[in-house]
Amino acid sequence: MAVAVRLEHVSKHFGRRVTAVDDVSVEIGDREFFTFVGPSGCGKTTTLRMIAGLEAPTSGRVYFGDRDVTALPPQKRDIAMVFQDIALFPYMTVAQNIAYPLRIAGLPRPTIAEKVDRVARILGLTDKLDVKPAQLSGGQQQRVAIGRAIAKEPKVLLMDEPLSALDARLRAEMRTEILRLHRELRTTIVYVTHDQVEAMTMSTRVAVMDRGRALQIDPPRAIFHAPSSLTVATFIGTPAMNVLPGTIVKTPEGLAVELLGHRTLVHPRHHGALQGLARVDVGIRPQALRLGPARGEGLRGVVFLREPLGLEDEVLVELEGGGRLKAVTPSALELPEGAHVGLEFAARDLYVFHPDSRQALCHGVDGAGR
Repeated sequence: MAVAVRLEHVSKHFGRRVTAVDDVSVEIGDREFFTFVGPSGCGKTTTLRMIAGLEAPTSGRVYFGDRDVTALPPQKRDIAMVFQDIALFPYMTVAQNIAYPLRIAGLPRPTIAEKVDRVARILGLTDKLDVKPAQLSGGQQQRVAIGRAIAKEPKVLLMDEPLSALDARLRAEMRTEILRLHRELRTTIVYVTHDQVEAMTMSTRVAVMDRGRALQIDPPRAIFHAPSSLTVATFIGTPAMNVLPGTIVKTPEGLAVELLGHRTLVHPRHHGALQGLARVDVGIRPQALRLGPARGEGLRGVVFLREPLGLEDEVLVELEGGGRLKAVTPSALELPEGAHVGLEFAARDLYVFHPDSRQALCHGVDGAGR
């Protein structure tokens, strides 16, 4: 894989006490859609600004391909940026806004007109070229901002929370537009967002950030199914993963995870990872819990809250032994608030984490688990 951007042990400190980015190393492939995702203050935007040249690393190096650009200013990096704040020139038309960076670069007028027309066709703005930003919808304004960024055909397009100011419907529409744009232009996009849905649906790979560090860098499906730590597991996935205290016990059949008074046998392939541990944290995704009539000696509880979401419901269950679990169920399953239910899950659905380091020990405790 050809590399478009490479960060080598990049850190950024503000003063003596604030570490915004802490030893981040990553290779972003040519024409890849790569996303930094994480909560506010995790260091994702600072990382993007160092790629752009808007911030200088305290330590580490930034490369574009094989070229060290750590000390280069933004205008010499062959990049373009789209920000959360659309920041169009209100007194200029759409065509003039798109053409602005080309005019600053001193391109001939015929070349500028040709590039503006091409960008307008790509973004569906051909009939808006003579309109000013105030006459456009929020989504159209963001398209103009993107058009202005791509008009000069940058090697790397950097996007910092570009959809956060839009409403839910427009965000969904613009996700589709940006993906289509990426496939048509075949450029490298480095994207920053706090929205895991954007990260998971748009990206070829994702870096999950927390406290300045990249906790896991993987394709979206790998992050969802095989999170490297409890922090990643609870950040990725909607609703968030249920996490409960568990213990590792020895039984005549072998090691088992004891959870809420019930035991699940662990396949021998995972014994090495769990050997010597007494306490663990156990995660179960809400989609993996199956609710039904309360029977036998299984887990039991009472429906505390039911939130209809269309084809599915989110159901919060208060357990008989204390604690709560959230489940996702088909809307056709009638579970009124106050109903007594049983809860079932499979061994493959248990994620086990170290209680101190919070690192993943195994994803599923069956024979197929990772």
